[in-house]
Amino acid sequence: MRYAVPDLPPGHRHERELEVEKSRFIAWICHAPDAAAFEALLAEARRLHPNASHHCTAWIAGPPGEQTAIGFSDDGEPGGTAGRPMFQVLDGATLGQVGSVVTRYFGGTKLGTGGLARAYSRAVAQALETLPRREVVERAPLRLKVDFAGEAEARAWLAERDVPVEQADYGAEGVQLTVGWPSDAPVELSALSTRLRGRLALLQDD
Repeated sequence: MRYAVPDLPPGHRHERELEVEKSRFIAWICHAPDAAAFEALLAEARRLHPNASHHCTAWIAGPPGEQTAIGFSDDGEPGGTAGRPMFQVLDGATLGQVGSVVTRYFGGTKLGTGGLARAYSRAVAQALETLPRREVVERAPLRLKVDFAGEAEARAWLAERDVPVEQADYGAEGVQLTVGWPSDAPVELSALSTRLRGRLALLQDD
């Protein structure tokens, strides 16, 4: 599976601000490969904005469409007016490993349930418009065995196809290469086998 994630270093955030009826909505987006990364973003929002009215949240720690490693919170806003609309925007953007916090400073005018939902979802959508992104490719481990003379050739072939070598184990009879094969691609090694004149074996786990 291939999908986009925020292209942000650990601990960094992407920020945009929106004003609606004198209420400030400060949207933060981070790369959240796990719940801990999102919790760190929320803690930072609370630290820097201790006097804010609300810190509403939504996150997806896995790939788009994930239904287990997700979460959202209205943080005291009327039920369903903040966290869920924020989550729906993230989910609709087909992003994975993403966390969002929208900090609100109440401006004195009540927005109503519909107005709140629109404001929170718009804050996240506006931040996503300028969010840098990169592609993630989910991979499955694949073990190949080649002789010593064929290792460099095998590594070159794999590099041409953007298949990383994650581990190399050297033994008396050759080299075992553990590679990260794209999980959405069929395993097709005939071209490599031809290139190595048949000196290639696909190892199966016991």
